[in-house]
Amino acid sequence: MTPPRSAAGPVLAPAAPHSGDAQLSSKHGIIRLVNRVRVELIDALDRELAPFDITAAQLIVLASVATREADSPAGLCKNISYDPGAMTRMIDRLEQKGLVRRNPNPDDRRATNLEITTAGRALYPQLLAAKETVQAQFLRGFSEQEVGALEQFLNRMLDNR
Repeated sequence: MTPPRSAAGPVLAPAAPHSGDAQLSSKHGIIRLVNRVRVELIDALDRELAPFDITAAQLIVLASVATREADSPAGLCKNISYDPGAMTRMIDRLEQKGLVRRNPNPDDRRATNLEITTAGRALYPQLLAAKETVQAQFLRGFSEQEVGALEQFLNRMLDNR
């Protein structure tokens, strides 16, 4: 017989340190599962975006610029925890594709501001639809409440860092 759960769900105590038999015998740990889901999501999104010649990482950068979450390479690096050198190459690729543009920062001649181009703005809704397709695939079978709870749990994990 299972003990009753509270409305807030079960309270989980930290696992006690031990030889590892029980801990290692569980199919997957939380970190491993989160990472595996991340890898599978990125792979599926890369496949879905391939016809647009865009990668999942490029979509993340383009979305950050399109929604004005970040308007500079430094802001992007901070928001999505990306290496500055890799970010420069990513922006170079998006600029070569005509999706973003670098503009001089009027307040700092060493810096640039980023903006989405007309071509980027036109393509962006199709890229979001591709993202939604992948998200729906991974959330198939989840109720609306379960999706909301998952989002809350993941946000709580981020708040704990």
